[in-house]
Amino acid sequence: MDRRPAAPMPVRGRLFRKYVSLLFAVVALALVPKGVVDLWFSYHELKTLLVRIQTEQATLAAEKIGQFVREIEGQMSWLTQLPLATRSNDDWYIDAMRLLRQVPAVTEITLLDASGHERYRMSREAVDVVGSKADFSNDPMLVGVRANKVYYGPVYFVHDSEPYMTIAVAGSRPDDGVIVSRVNLKFIWDVVSQFKVGKQGQAYVVDAQGRLIAHRDISLVLRHQDLSGLAHVQAARGELSQPSNDRPSTATDLSGRSVLSAHAPVASLGWIVFAELPIKEAYAPLYAAMVRSGGLLVVGLGFAFLAGLFLARRMMVPIRALSEGATRIGQGELTQRIAIKTDDELEVLGQQFNVMAGRLQESYATLERKVEERTKQLEVANLAKSRFLATASHDLRQPLHALGLFFAQLRGQIRATERRRILDRIDAALLAMNALFNSLLDISKLDAGVLRPTITDFPISHLLARIESTFGGVAREKGLSLQVIPTKLWTRSDLLLLERVVGNLVSNAVRYTEAGGVLIGCRKQGDQLRVEVWDSGVGIPPDQHQHVFGEFYRVGRTDHGHSGLGLGLAIVERLCRLLHYPINLKSVAGKGSCFSVLIPNVPAHASATKSATPQRRRLDSSGGKLVVVIDDDHLVLEGMGGLLRSWGCDVITATSDDAALSNLMGYENPPDVIISDYHLRGGRTGVDVIAELRTSLSTPVPAFLMSGDTDPGPGQVARANGYVLLHKPVDPMALRAVLTAALRKKQNNVAELATPTASL
Repeated sequence: MDRRPAAPMPVRGRLFRKYVSLLFAVVALALVPKGVVDLWFSYHELKTLLVRIQTEQATLAAEKIGQFVREIEGQMSWLTQLPLATRSNDDWYIDAMRLLRQVPAVTEITLLDASGHERYRMSREAVDVVGSKADFSNDPMLVGVRANKVYYGPVYFVHDSEPYMTIAVAGSRPDDGVIVSRVNLKFIWDVVSQFKVGKQGQAYVVDAQGRLIAHRDISLVLRHQDLSGLAHVQAARGELSQPSNDRPSTATDLSGRSVLSAHAPVASLGWIVFAELPIKEAYAPLYAAMVRSGGLLVVGLGFAFLAGLFLARRMMVPIRALSEGATRIGQGELTQRIAIKTDDELEVLGQQFNVMAGRLQESYATLERKVEERTKQLEVANLAKSRFLATASHDLRQPLHALGLFFAQLRGQIRATERRRILDRIDAALLAMNALFNSLLDISKLDAGVLRPTITDFPISHLLARIESTFGGVAREKGLSLQVIPTKLWTRSDLLLLERVVGNLVSNAVRYTEAGGVLIGCRKQGDQLRVEVWDSGVGIPPDQHQHVFGEFYRVGRTDHGHSGLGLGLAIVERLCRLLHYPINLKSVAGKGSCFSVLIPNVPAHASATKSATPQRRRLDSSGGKLVVVIDDDHLVLEGMGGLLRSWGCDVITATSDDAALSNLMGYENPPDVIISDYHLRGGRTGVDVIAELRTSLSTPVPAFLMSGDTDPGPGQVARANGYVLLHKPVDPMALRAVLTAALRKKQNNVAELATPTASL
């Protein structure tokens, strides 16, 4: 017999068994706790969901019962509208009969005079009584109704079966008397019977003493059931005096079953509505889920064991190769390659490791260069942003500083002429601030992409005529010539945006030209047109051509020390980018510049001649027009009200739609225009307020919006609802133009103010 010791188990065999055991243990540890945790959370989620649903049902039933009682109270209040002195027996009889016919739950109506004596009584079950003079002056009911105008009496049972209650309503004046109704609460059964809680659940109502007054099984109510001894009823009654969030969700009902219970109080009556569902029915889905989860767990464990055996045999060798290769790559041996031939995902994974190693080699070669390039780009961006903010801050501080000095001068003793001069300087400072704010707002709109061009065909002569009209006087004041070359060419573009482009170029040309003049013309170039603006100004050095289109970039100081804001060409560049128009610059320092924009060319036609050019109209019919202004800033309301009144309008200012409606009570006709701020208090928007005002007034009053928010969201919402949105600070002429359009729309019986073409 061979007595040599047995050979030790190979390492591969030990790893194989360890892998299978580990895989089985991991799967078991993953599935079993997960199943238990899922069941635990499912139990609590299901319980919470059921209690919430039952609470909502109980709350809805309580609201309907409260509505039932309030409707009776409302019908009774009609009988107190006239004083007793003016009411005859026939009037009382007609009103009482009407109430009994409209409210079947009322079985008896009694009218008491101011001293508490009975004047009339009508009943469904007894003979009517007139002038009995029965004294109720010391009745607690009369004391309660005099104090609160409404009295809800306790529930009482007639013949120990049917539940009743007394409702008393007092008139607004002592001489109106008191109406007392006897209400049969069996009619609440109609409300309770509509609510079905599961298959075997139930909903019922108890009064302040815990007696059953409404149940789907009406026989339980007629037996005068007292539920005050049930623990969950006692807890619910205690909550009426001392509210608590610690509500019991499980209870025992009248038949001894364990139920999920939820309740809700009936406001002002002291009643409680309960909704109950048997535990067995409530948790039936959870029990079924537990059985399914247990079966799936057993199947999963068995599958995990078999899968572990199979995977362990196939994965050990390639996994070891992957591990060794990944370790070497991780140590920096990027020339290392992994060789696996298994014709499966592991081979693909090995190839991906090889590709990764190759890319890492390439990445290391270029990483430092890319990091350096990105760092430089970030530095340039940060410098540009810092320059933009610093320049904007400087240009805003200048007029603010000047305003402070001017206001300090106004506080002293100065002559009238000096005061007028200071006021002129204040007006100039405000104009400068407004121009800067408008330019910053234009830049923000263009960067945010909220502008949408409106493309039409129009003759270039219309555009050039508007430019000549706008800048001719300014050029003559500087002693310059402004020459516009006539043309009959047509283009297809957005007239307002293209006018802004050419206007900014002409404005810059006039500003930077001290002698000579400015020439504006248009020439055909193939199937396109080139609009050119020439000037004999200071010119732009070649090294600054790429910088002049940046924000707050100014070539030099002219115009007696004022060189503009440095935003005109930045707006031009963004508008041309929006319209897809190439812009070109040719300039010689000291001799002048030429800016040119390439635009489309279309054949001339007569159909669009009249409509292509927007008409500038004045507000010639504002006198006596009623305008409602809504804003949550009182200074804005004061300023808007004063400006509109100076135009001859009647103005109502308010901070909300309710306040506006209250102020409109004295006017026979609805307002002609509504002007609202977009963002109002309480998270409401001007769109909501205008809609509610139109609904309350039952007329589609024209309206438009204002906002100090430059975010694109409000503009998109305004356009979607058909409103014009003016951005603060609003130029008075722009406000006047939009108000004119609104009044003209009102005259043409158009419900809403149409959205105009995109404009800055």
